[in-house]
This record gives sequence, C-alpha cells and structure tokens, in this order.
Amino acid sequence: MNTTLLNAPQFPASVRIVEVGPRDGLQNEVAVPLEAKIALVEALADAGLTTIETGAFVSPKWVPQMADSAQVFSGISRKAGVTYAALTPNLQGYQAARAAGADEVAIFGAASEAFSQKNINCSIDESLARFAPVLAAAKADGVRVRGYVSCVVGCPYQGAVAPADVARVAKALLDMGCYEISLGDTIGVGTPATVSAMLDAVLAVVPLEKTAIHFHDTYGQALTNIYVALSRGIAVIDSAVAGLGGCPYAAGASGNVATEDVVYLLNGLGIAHGVELQSLARAGWAITAALGKRPSSKVGLALQAKCQQNAAQDAD
Repeated sequence: MNTTLLNAPQFPASVRIVEVGPRDGLQNEVAVPLEAKIALVEALADAGLTTIETGAFVSPKWVPQMADSAQVFSGISRKAGVTYAALTPNLQGYQAARAAGADEVAIFGAASEAFSQKNINCSIDESLARFAPVLAAAKADGVRVRGYVSCVVGCPYQGAVAPADVARVAKALLDMGCYEISLGDTIGVGTPATVSAMLDAVLAVVPLEKTAIHFHDTYGQALTNIYVALSRGIAVIDSAVAGLGGCPYAAGASGNVATEDVVYLLNGLGIAHGVELQSLARAGWAITAALGKRPSSKVGLALQAKCQQNAAQDAD
C-alpha cells in the first residue's frame, strides 16, 4: 500500500521547536521547587532543544511562579548552541533578564482590544508603545527580541478575532524590531479554517521566515492547526513539554500543545527537528512528577506506559 500522503503539501525540511514549558507552562501550574525548574531546563537542552524559554521577569505579585527566574538562569549549566530566553514586559524586566544572563527576550501584544483592556487596562496601541524602551535597549545591547501576539483566533471576552487585527499587531511588532513573530491561539479555539484565514492575513505582511506558531490544545485542535501551518511552510513551532500549563479561561482544559506530540508528528512527516523523543519524554515525566500530576502529552503517556510495561517484563 502506498503510504505517501495524497496531495501532500510542501512542508519545511526542518523545524525549530521553541520550548516554552519552563515559562509559559510552569507559570500556569502550581509552584515547583527551584531545583525542579533547573533540572527541567537542563533536561530539555540535553534532549536537543535549542531554544528554551527559561523564565519571565514579571511582577511576582501577578505571576508568583516566575519569582525565581533569576535563580533559574544562574543555576543552570548552559549548553553550547542553546538559546535561553526570557519574557520581559517592560524595561525593568528587560534589565533584570539581561542581568540574569538571558540570551534573548520576548514581548507580547494582543490582537484583541477587549483582551488588552481587560488584562492590562490599556489599548493595543498603548501596550505596544510601552515596549519601545525595551526594543531600544535591546538594539543597543545587540539582543534579539521576539514578539508574541495573543488571541490570534479568539478572545475570552470578545469572541472571534478578525484576521486583519492579528495582521496589524504582527506587522507593528515586526516594524518595531522583533526578529520573529509568534502567533498565539491563547484560548485554543482555532480550527483549520480559522487558522488558515488568520495565516492568510499575517503572511501578507510578515515574511514566512519570521513567522512562528503557538497553539494551545484546549479543544484538541492544536496538532491539526500545526499541520495547517506546516503546510504553509512555517518552520518555527512553540510547544511545552508534557503539555504544561492550563488555560485560565477554560477551567480544567489543557494548555500548550505538548512538545512530545509535536515531535511525534514531525517524525511521521519526515521533518527534521533535532530532538530525541525518549529523552524529551523523560523530562516531561520528571516535571509532572514534581507537579504531582500526569503528563498532558498523549505521546508522553504512551511512552511512559510502554516503559513501565518493559520494566515489569524485565522484572519477571
């Protein structure tokens, strides 16, 4: 039987996975010890991930799970060729990230006016203007800045988000100096149709090679939406080991798409990524054990069950 995909699109030859578990994942989980965070970052680098969002320099009042980010940066054994990134919402955060040794930083804007007003009490344009000092400082320091756009498909307050609104914010971040724009389906409501429409609008104003995707799996559509993006040639995917991170706007729902599941998909499509799946899965088992929960990754769970079965057979 011919197993070649019918009418297969032209996928990228290789993909860079941006691992966001230590930041975007853990900031939406219960707090874990510093040692567990350090071990996670090191295990992810050992598994082959080359871009790891290691922490965030934000107000500990609002995000207490990230209060020890400086200690994480100072505690890790760095691996050559790995970028250790940090989220920085303002100049103070940027300066703290630089002092801690972050290799690059990220800023974020929302495509939803309602989301911006509800979360940070200002308009989208006002929120973007606040990043100007960060970008100016980063340019002077020779530090790369990544731009996130949240709510690229839907918003918990206004509902559907127009693709043109996403494109406008993405282009603004690009024009401000961000080297890459990550498109985030914050509440995980995207489907192939809505994601395709959004990508049509964004790719008309942002170069393909500067575009990344960041899908949440709230409704189980993340891998399908990633496939859609891959078929467009997008070659940068954000994901979190073990599917870390919940969705604060959908109680009980899973958060980020699991890196293990993304790697399994890429393996099946023959797309290079440089990550060793078994080592990645072990990193996921360790951090979820520290959290007192099971991995949200279906691949991680399947490999864990297989490993346990093999161990039981060897014991016999």
